[in-house]
Amino acid sequence: MAEPGLGLRFQRRFLAARQLRSFPWAELEQSLRTSPGSSLLVDILQKTILHPLCVKYPPSTKYRRCFLTELIKKHESTAAEPLDELYDTLAGILNEEESTHCYKNYLLPTGEPVTLSESVAIISGGTTGLVTWDAALHLAEWAIENSAVFSNRTVLELGSGIGFTGIAICKTCSPKTYIFSDCHPCVLRELTENIRLNGFVLEPDTTRHIQTESQGPEAEARNCQTPKLIVAELDWGSVTEKQLLDLQPDVIVAADVVYDPEIILALIGMLQKLSTFRADRKRPEVYIAFTIRNPDTYHLFQTELDRVGIGWQIIPAHSNSIFLYDVQPNVTILQLFI
Repeated sequence: MAEPGLGLRFQRRFLAARQLRSFPWAELEQSLRTSPGSSLLVDILQKTILHPLCVKYPPSTKYRRCFLTELIKKHESTAAEPLDELYDTLAGILNEEESTHCYKNYLLPTGEPVTLSESVAIISGGTTGLVTWDAALHLAEWAIENSAVFSNRTVLELGSGIGFTGIAICKTCSPKTYIFSDCHPCVLRELTENIRLNGFVLEPDTTRHIQTESQGPEAEARNCQTPKLIVAELDWGSVTEKQLLDLQPDVIVAADVVYDPEIILALIGMLQKLSTFRADRKRPEVYIAFTIRNPDTYHLFQTELDRVGIGWQIIPAHSNSIFLYDVQPNVTILQLFI
């Protein structure tokens, strides 16, 4: 008999388009040798390529083709009878054209997905902001385990990218208001699309220079939606006093924004501005998650924080591992005191 949950383990990895080498192929082969019937493969097929989420929001054509090819190899290695469903599904995928975009579906503990449209390329349109990075997954895991930090509060996310962390927090932590922000036009477009893809309706943007008003069903949906969601075009270097006074967050979060000396200085400058323009409100709590790729960059960040008098402490590693990583990342979360 197959180990209970093998199909679900394939499903979680496949829907999030994790690297194929991370799949439990060895266990699948063992199960197929022990029980050579087709039921396990059909179950995996239904939970992956033929799953309604995948049909509506599929991973890239190349990814699905490689996955199915590997699945067929495992089946053929058992000398079992050919399984028409596998070959028919592969034939359909071979007829598809490649796209520059794909979807990834990350399953929350509730079973509800965070669905994201992502760029197939790591760098696209001159930015790295069109893919989800491991620090965003890590920060979301910590947030889900510490939902009281966000519950019924106004949260500002700096450098939201395509929105994973914020959407996960909005679906699990019940913030009062969540302000996504970024500065790259391509990223803002993709971010807005992903927020709507996950069933949320956006507030009219209060931080752009050009405000837009909308009427009708969308405006009505906004009025009864909790949390309220805003997408703000926010350039850390040229942010205005009015923009800062409009924000007034209780909590500030950011993921994977500490990777370049220039960006570190701009981030610290932005945090100082947010501390200055508080309209007599309590200082916001600040949580920054980042992958330590270069220890020198990490130490520079700590040194610059010390230089300007921003206190910091390392948040202890959280115990839950909700999302799947190709390689366990070296991610740290700092709480800052601005």
